Amino acid sequence: MSHIIKRPRTWKILAIETSCDETSVAILEMSGVQPAKCNIRILHHEIATQIPIHQRYGGVVPEVAARTHVPELIALLERAKIFGAKHRYNAIAVTRGPGLATALRVGVEAGRTLAATTGVPIIGVNHLEGHLASAWLVPENRNVWKFPMLVLLVSGGHTELVLMKDYCSYRILGRTRDDAAGEAFDKTAKLMGIGYPGGPAIAKLAANGDPTAFNFPRPMLHDPSLDLSFSGLKTAVRQTWEKLPSARRADLDIRADLAASIEQAIVDLLVKKTIRAAQKVKPAAIAIVGGVSANYLLQKEMTNAVDDYLDGRYLLHPAKGFHTDNAAMIAAAASWRLSINKTDNWKTLDAKPEWDL
Repeated sequence: MSHIIKRPRTWKILAIETSCDETSVAILEMSGVQPAKCNIRILHHEIATQIPIHQRYGGVVPEVAARTHVPELIALLERAKIFGAKHRYNAIAVTRGPGLATALRVGVEAGRTLAATTGVPIIGVNHLEGHLASAWLVPENRNVWKFPMLVLLVSGGHTELVLMKDYCSYRILGRTRDDAAGEAFDKTAKLMGIGYPGGPAIAKLAANGDPTAFNFPRPMLHDPSLDLSFSGLKTAVRQTWEKLPSARRADLDIRADLAASIEQAIVDLLVKKTIRAAQKVKPAAIAIVGGVSANYLLQKEMTNAVDDYLDGRYLLHPAKGFHTDNAAMIAAAASWRLSINKTDNWKTLDAKPEWDL
């Protein structure tokens, strides 16, 4: 249930993000009445990554992630100097979902405790809305932020085409029917034994490869819907890998060609479905957000496609360092909620691991 609150002139939002394997804390200052006209400053921002921990397992282990969040979050909150200093923030934002249940609850319980002890209002933020807001954090993007906006949200756990009709108003146009694009990167990288997270590992290896060397499928590329699928591609990669003799699997050129072909197949699907969606709904602007949006090939080919097929549209990206999970984007999404005077009740706030946008 949402609470209506009296709005101060300036919000200082303390944000907490613990949805998966990144622990992050931020303080964002927002002044102004509406998101379109407000001024924002990131006063504090830190991310503690768990990548080195999960690399030994080849992927995120939920219970390990949750246990690691506890000491990391305490340390980050202490460095943000928020204990006993209520003037540093007058609102709390916390990622409520979607994400790993046990990991989410670490952040949610911390936020609830701070709200209960300080009387400061709390906002439970949808992690996916946070990714949408990551592009809004860039001042140059806010200057050309127009609705309706088409957003490709592409990360380790989510691949969705979202029509943003206004702040806090969304319609899902298409989504993956099985694996997310980031998951396809992670699992094919794990198959090849090249590390975690898979996206950067595949991209690094692909830089020296031939993207046409292996003819991998582009599932649902010609399907009239705007949905996507990556499981067929993942299966094709596994079958190809298993047929390769051991000597060829160890050949650096073969591995580079395989990585380049995987990356190209994933990027082709994302770009062509996004352009198809844009031609259908005719947005005023387009954005790509989420961890996979940092991929150089995706940025390059999406930019070229927008220039070729969608003349005059803006293509917006998060700033470097804000593609992956972070608390600054959670604070930004919370600022949108605060602009319509909506908060949550700390007494009943709980994690929502399967929360849709």
